[in-house]
Amino acid sequence: MGTRTAAGTRRMTVAQAVVEYLSRQYTVDTVGGQDYRERLIPGTFGIFGHGNVAGVGQALKQYQQLDPTIMPYYQGRNEQAQAHQAVGYARHTRRRQTFAISTSIGPGSSNLLTGAALATTNRLPVLLLPSDTFATRAADPVLQQLEQPYAYDITVNDAFRPLSKFFDRVSRPEQLFSAFHHGLRVLTDPAETGAVTISLPQDVQAEAFDVPEEFLAEREWRIRRPDADDEDIRRAAEAIRAAKRPLIIAGGGVLYAYANDELAKFVELTGIPVGNTQAGVGVLPWDHKFSLGAIGSTGTTAANAIAAEADLIIGIGTRYEDFTTASRTAFQNPDVKFININVAPIDAYKHGTSLPIVADARKALVKLNQALGGYRVGADLEQQIAAEKKRWDSTVDEAFDTRFTPLPAQNEIIGATSRAMDAQDVVICAAGSLPGDLHKMWRVRDPFGYHVEYAYSCMGYEIPGGLGVKRAALAEAAQGGAQRDVVVMVGDGSYLMMHTELVTAVAERIKLIVVLIQNHGYASIGSLSESLGSQRFGTQYRALNEEQHSFDEGETLPVDLALNAESLGVKVIRIEPGEKVIAELEQAIRDAKAAPERGGPILIHVESDPLLDAPSSESWWDVPVSQVSELDSTRQAFKTYTDHKNRQRKLLG
Repeated sequence: MGTRTAAGTRRMTVAQAVVEYLSRQYTVDTVGGQDYRERLIPGTFGIFGHGNVAGVGQALKQYQQLDPTIMPYYQGRNEQAQAHQAVGYARHTRRRQTFAISTSIGPGSSNLLTGAALATTNRLPVLLLPSDTFATRAADPVLQQLEQPYAYDITVNDAFRPLSKFFDRVSRPEQLFSAFHHGLRVLTDPAETGAVTISLPQDVQAEAFDVPEEFLAEREWRIRRPDADDEDIRRAAEAIRAAKRPLIIAGGGVLYAYANDELAKFVELTGIPVGNTQAGVGVLPWDHKFSLGAIGSTGTTAANAIAAEADLIIGIGTRYEDFTTASRTAFQNPDVKFININVAPIDAYKHGTSLPIVADARKALVKLNQALGGYRVGADLEQQIAAEKKRWDSTVDEAFDTRFTPLPAQNEIIGATSRAMDAQDVVICAAGSLPGDLHKMWRVRDPFGYHVEYAYSCMGYEIPGGLGVKRAALAEAAQGGAQRDVVVMVGDGSYLMMHTELVTAVAERIKLIVVLIQNHGYASIGSLSESLGSQRFGTQYRALNEEQHSFDEGETLPVDLALNAESLGVKVIRIEPGEKVIAELEQAIRDAKAAPERGGPILIHVESDPLLDAPSSESWWDVPVSQVSELDSTRQAFKTYTDHKNRQRKLLG
């Protein structure tokens, strides 16, 4: 497309050049000697208004008529949700692919800010193309323009700078080449990836210029997988051989490096147990002999018991979030040391380790497996691992099998959902009490079977993120891969934050299964508030008590979320309270799985009792408590907080 001119150029608008350029970018990856080539940007999301309607919108329409395969367009209902879809897609494709998102200026752009922060925090790629005000300032100020008297060149889009791994503004057509070259460099860099934001002023998008043919040619971006330095491996092997009670903490980096098989070899060779972060669930099946499950504040008692005595922590692909370290109380051995294997230096050097290994997780494990021949942990540790796993498995069995009526505990709902799903299916979650309960209790059987966004833990991520995962799963199946159902588990609080992408699933007839747990409020923060002495303040959905101006004790709101979903065109299955709730829930999920693949979304509505907690992790999370208070509950909570605080460590290893 575009008028051909002399000297190997084509006359095109900036927006047309962007769309065609993105259609010809590919990631190339090599894992275990096998090469993979994927289209980096398989499609573009967009909500059009002034700013992009005559730029990117026109270009997408023009290509759609000429050849719809060049750059498929996806509609979406909210810009933030579109970013969540892209992130879900990127995680399921292991960062080989993501989507571009075009917005109008002003609120259309700023709606992306949360999505940008989420992508960057999770180290997941997404390409954001927010429109901007006139570069020429021919019309000034324009509708939705932010004006700052101290700096007139600032626009809303400057808010993306601290939230993005790369930011640029294309104020002249000629800047397009360097902006996108460097933007995609970051997008495909496993150590630096996150939100890549390239701001496109609305007049520049529609401006024509001569585009060099080489800019529009196919380009391959090889995913860098740096090898581990031999001296680093030697020192790490030496430290492991000297350890009596080593423990592996496996994060998402193991999955992104496709290092599952090498990790399994490593633990079977050495007997070193594995605790996993939220992003690392799936590195080993839940019933693997050396899998202790989740670690930290939302961890299993098995992982946390071993962690407390560990003298060597081998972090692989983890960024050591405070939930992972139980706010630096998880590791109580005074001599504990850290080996950190990570492709990102910022994570490899955390906790002051003297043994950082900046490398691809798979390549580092291959070398460690070669270097550690003959080493194995003591029989006493292996016996403790087996005993702790047995204790925790019994705890989860009891939580899954105990029946409460008329409203079930969330534990029962998780157990029922797990039993009804197949091994290759994917569970999706992000915020509330569900992520912690899933982390410690979900019995994962497939490396792709668990997707909980917990770096940003963004309420509202669940449905759009799940839709992004389902898109990736459909593409996977179309290429001969596994057939996966995607099941979103979401509470009513998160559902109300961002459920509108259900309309997108309806429009495209995508079968997304949503288990909506109604507990009339914020269960997670309610429980946290109570533990901190704030008595669940402001966490219940109740009618206003005008005398006290309180929402804590009024009547339950007459909100029918099942009817809400039905009004959006979603098929809804209601599970009524009573003795048969769990059996009916399991059957509903199986019925949803049996529904036609292109039959549209299905929502299963079930109520729960928010006061029935999950089994304890025997761990802690640091949330400060008021040091002085007139409330007895707060004073007691502060005493408990102080006791935990005294166990907090600097963890300089």
